[in-house]
Amino acid sequence: MNDLTAAVLAGGRSSRFGADKALALLDGQTLLNRVCASLQACSKRLLVAPPGRYDAPGWHPVPDTRPGEGPLAGLEAALGAAPPGWVALAGVDLPDLTPAYWQALLEARTPETLSVQALDASGRPQPLAALYHTALLPRVTGLLDSGERRLRLAASRESTVLVSGLPGLRNVNTPADLQQ
Repeated sequence: MNDLTAAVLAGGRSSRFGADKALALLDGQTLLNRVCASLQACSKRLLVAPPGRYDAPGWHPVPDTRPGEGPLAGLEAALGAAPPGWVALAGVDLPDLTPAYWQALLEARTPETLSVQALDASGRPQPLAALYHTALLPRVTGLLDSGERRLRLAASRESTVLVSGLPGLRNVNTPADLQQ
């Protein structure tokens, strides 16, 4: 994972959660720290969040270039701040990510790939815990400029490798999700 840039998205409003979910505790650890720990082996680490909101030692703060525009805008900020190559993008609300998850995505890359995404149990791609190549930046910017906000459109199907067989990821959007 040494050649990956890690990017954790923590700039959301947490409106469904009712409080800052990045700071919510699960097994004595904040959601932010849990997600960051899964990517600690990456050589460069970016935290896409409002400046000064979180203290994450070893993580470089990157302001969201389009606040309120969602994860696709967070991906744009991360791709713009990363050196050329691969970015491991993770939402702060995915506390079950592990280094093994990222390693499996990394091993699935091919020379023509621009994104690698796991499939959930229903066969749906998981774009919020995926690999994206920085070559996607112009496409992502174009999508945002046209009013698009869906992260799943960041890479075309033809340039995306889908990986099955990985453990399912829990998405924490509400306090009830955190308790489960």
